[in-house]
Amino acid sequence: MAETESITVADVSDGPCGNGEPGRPVDLPVVELLTGRGFITGKSGSGKSNTASIVVEKLLDNGFGMLIVDIDGEYYGLKEEYEILHAGADDECDIQVTVEHAEKIAPLALEQNVPIILDVSSFLDEEEAAELLTEVSKRLFAKAKKLKQPFLMLVEECHEWIPQKGSVGECGKMLIKISKRGRKHGLGIVGISQRPADVKKDFITQCDWLVWHRLTWNNDTKVVSRVLDSEYAKAVEDLDDGEAFMMNDWAERVQRVQFHRKQTFDAGATPGLDDFERPDLKSVSEDLVSELAEISEEKEQTEDRIAELRDQLNEKNSRIAELEAELQDARDMQRMADQFTQALVNHVEGANPGRTEQERMRERRQAASTNQPPLPDETAREDDSYGETAMTWPGDDSRATAGGEAASAADGPSEAAADGADDGGVFGMAGAFGDGGADGGSPAADGSATTVTGGGTATDGGTTADGTDASVVTRGFDSMGENPLSDRATDAFEDGRPTAVDTAAVEDAAAFARELADDLADLDAETRQMLRYYRDHGPGTPIDALFAAGGSEDRTEAYARNRRLRVRGVVEHVGRGRYDYRVPEHLRDRTDRDDVTPFVEQVESVLGDLASTGDAN
Repeated sequence: MAETESITVADVSDGPCGNGEPGRPVDLPVVELLTGRGFITGKSGSGKSNTASIVVEKLLDNGFGMLIVDIDGEYYGLKEEYEILHAGADDECDIQVTVEHAEKIAPLALEQNVPIILDVSSFLDEEEAAELLTEVSKRLFAKAKKLKQPFLMLVEECHEWIPQKGSVGECGKMLIKISKRGRKHGLGIVGISQRPADVKKDFITQCDWLVWHRLTWNNDTKVVSRVLDSEYAKAVEDLDDGEAFMMNDWAERVQRVQFHRKQTFDAGATPGLDDFERPDLKSVSEDLVSELAEISEEKEQTEDRIAELRDQLNEKNSRIAELEAELQDARDMQRMADQFTQALVNHVEGANPGRTEQERMRERRQAASTNQPPLPDETAREDDSYGETAMTWPGDDSRATAGGEAASAADGPSEAAADGADDGGVFGMAGAFGDGGADGGSPAADGSATTVTGGGTATDGGTTADGTDASVVTRGFDSMGENPLSDRATDAFEDGRPTAVDTAAVEDAAAFARELADDLADLDAETRQMLRYYRDHGPGTPIDALFAAGGSEDRTEAYARNRRLRVRGVVEHVGRGRYDYRVPEHLRDRTDRDDVTPFVEQVESVLGDLASTGDAN
């Protein structure tokens, strides 16, 4: 490293606000440049990048190291004269680097004194570029604390990293930290920007030397007025290309200077109509980048291994999906076998109760004709299919209800009452009534005729032999016609089914439908569309259903989404890897109702604007 105390970068210029003898060389102290904090600004084309390049060339001529953060890809022209490492993300760079290289870049620059251009313009992902710069800055700061070696970090378009408005990210915070604390460790920084109004003032106010090229925007000239003076704010608008006002801590006054032209290829110049010919650039020794290349190879190997493991994971997930499908097939077969077995058992058990009931009816008629009450029947009292009131035998007042029916009996009913039991169609009573007045009715012991309406209620206000009001006697059938033996209530009774509407059961079914609808509504849209696909198109594979729902053809994702539907019971496996829609069947199974149409419509309302579901019976 040369023992150079200063470098010449410009000459004093003549003009408004000028100080000093025009044409006199302007020197900058090397130590102040390398360890201090500088700011170069000016609108596009005013010469700010040329000024930065002049400073860099002079330092490189004397063997000083530095790191240039190039945000526009315009500093590679330095390789025309200097052996400088160009690191970035494209093929034009000497080495392609990522965040993993940050740990090696810092010692390469500081310990081996290798000048580096960190070209972040070639990164397509801005976050990746910011992360790389952040890590490099951290490594440089840490390494400089130990080495105490003068080193300059030059950052182009610094307003991108340390903006005046908005939040400052990790990268900007690290750059500000270097500007405030880097000097004591020998680490200097220079920020370059065409918009001083957009640069955080915490950075500008820390600078030891500042260069103001031509600025015309009002917000930018206001910054000049606050830092220099109002007369400089007016004069800065008329500066020529390469001309600037320079102020620093080691000079007594602001100088108007004309910076020299850079010697190397100007890659940042605006393209014109002339032919563009890129000069021959110096190559970097392979030994210089060998360690960085090893990191790149290791990263490539790691990425290949990750890709290999990802493929293996996908294969295992696919196998898991296949095994789950096979397991579901086995479960479905088991469920079908259980249902078939239960159906056979129900069929066998259901035949005997029918015959037993007929026998009970005959026994009751015989008991009525002989004035002997039938023995209490536990089945009749406990079986819900016969109504809500159990049979009772309260001593001499022999009134009994079964299946929702009531009867009254005297201590000694007449033969006519027994005949009325046979002809009137009254089942399981201790007494007997007529058939609703069709033949005048059978008289009770007190001589009054009782009449049974279609709804099964005695209506003539008569009394039984023991004085019981026959008008309160009911049969327990809902909405029966004049002939209870021919309507659906009687059919239900003979089949052993309830004859009244179970309001609680309907409410329970509606509540379950609402719960299922809410559960499906919580699923994502693609999963619900898969359910709609099964409903509209019939059996299909999860992959077909997901694709139709607008998703990918990823097998693992398809089976994962399909599993959410299967565990809720709204789809079932029907063989050969296909699944089918079973919302109506699921509601029937859970609500024990045949007609589930309104509940199906309630559940399907969460699937979107669907066509009519039709009869879900």
